[in-house]
Amino acid sequence: MCQKAVYPGSFDPITYGHLDIIKRAQEIFSEVIIAVAHNPRKKPLFSVEERVEMIKRASRDDIEGLIIEDFDGLVIDYTSKKKAKVIIRGLRMISDFEYEFQMALTNRKLAPQLETIFLMPQESYSYLSSSLLKEAASLGADLSHFVPDFVEKALKNKLYKSS
Repeated sequence: MCQKAVYPGSFDPITYGHLDIIKRAQEIFSEVIIAVAHNPRKKPLFSVEERVEMIKRASRDDIEGLIIEDFDGLVIDYTSKKKAKVIIRGLRMISDFEYEFQMALTNRKLAPQLETIFLMPQESYSYLSSSLLKEAASLGADLSHFVPDFVEKALKNKLYKSS
């Protein structure tokens, strides 16, 4: 098994697609750090503390070799600080590729010691996005196929309180 890797993201909220990527990463790396980004420009629905807690709860059965924490700033700085050499990025559809490729090349230029590895989720999760799920939840859709039940409940509670 290889070294440690960082899987950064906003995870607003965590989906089965994210969890699938985490499991795949755990099969490759001895330690996977789930790094929840503060990134207020994305205007997250959940606080960083809520997102960290949801990930911990959703992944509690697969916790061995998994670290879940938040970070602020550049992912390359955070990854280097954690002494990891790999950044994991999930690719859902071809539409993700251009943005992710651009980010990976920029990161390589800024931190050539780091590698980016792209992992694809199971096909049944390849179209999932947190943004799409928030919209569907706001319209009362059943999200049980996309997120753990406690995430669906928290999502709907948060959305209905803010409307």
